[in-house]
Amino acid sequence: MKQKLYILGLASALIIFLGILFKVNHWPGAGIMITLGFVSLVLVFLPAALIDHYRDGEPERNKLLHIVTYITCFVVFTGMLFKIQHWPLAGIFLLVALPFPYVVFLPVFLSVNSKNKNFNIYNLVFVLILLALVSVFSALLSLNVAKDRISDSYSLSGHYINFAGVMNQLPVSASQKPAELLIDKTIETIDKYRDIILGSEGMTAEQWTRNPDDLKRPDIGAVASRALESGGDVPYGARLEKELKDVISALEKTKGCEALAKATSSFAGFSDTDLPEEQWTGGTFRDSNLAWVLIYLDGLKANLLIVKSSVLN
Repeated sequence: MKQKLYILGLASALIIFLGILFKVNHWPGAGIMITLGFVSLVLVFLPAALIDHYRDGEPERNKLLHIVTYITCFVVFTGMLFKIQHWPLAGIFLLVALPFPYVVFLPVFLSVNSKNKNFNIYNLVFVLILLALVSVFSALLSLNVAKDRISDSYSLSGHYINFAGVMNQLPVSASQKPAELLIDKTIETIDKYRDIILGSEGMTAEQWTRNPDDLKRPDIGAVASRALESGGDVPYGARLEKELKDVISALEKTKGCEALAKATSSFAGFSDTDLPEEQWTGGTFRDSNLAWVLIYLDGLKANLLIVKSSVLN
């Protein structure tokens, strides 16, 4: 029996390893192998191994520990599988899986073994190290997915930048309307705000345009928040918010631009232009990672240039 268990466990681990290897190299069949490996591990090997271990003369009080061990493995490995496969609800599964071993398994493990006079402290150390490794691996899965999404978003930012470059080549009218002047002023503020953020990370606007992947800390949030408070007597965050509201107000007063005013309010993220002070800047920038803020600013600039072109025509 034990020999069969060893073979089954080795086969499951080998299938998962090959699946991950295929996944890294984007070869076909990776998803099937990973899924098959995790299913065989969680639904076949682990139950069989735990039952066999319990039948080998484990005390009756350890029955609860074996059940909780299986449930913990099921939750953790299922969360990993969903995250690796990018299936729906993967984030929720992993959010539950990360604290589950500490909240459920560890208390039961300590409670059961506290009554065991022959309990070896090294077993506890081993369990704690194992839990830490599981947590680290699960967290790395989340970071990997986030990095992939950020990298994909960089291409979107590149499109915004290229489009803005084309729009800037359009001729400027001799007598600009108030809305156009306000848009130019807002774009100037966006560029300054972006330059301060990039400067704090040791980058220039040219480097960001050429290769966004050079951004060293794309997931940090504090840099964009600090930049909001810079800019002199009127911080860039408050300045940008006021200027966007001024643009929307000017468009509303410009004949034939009422629809543009609504569109500007929508893409800028204003559900209401009478929002309390700093509510918009706080919700838009302070809780967002650095890469997203920079991409958002590029998109905001491109959209404002479209609005300006529409006003011009």
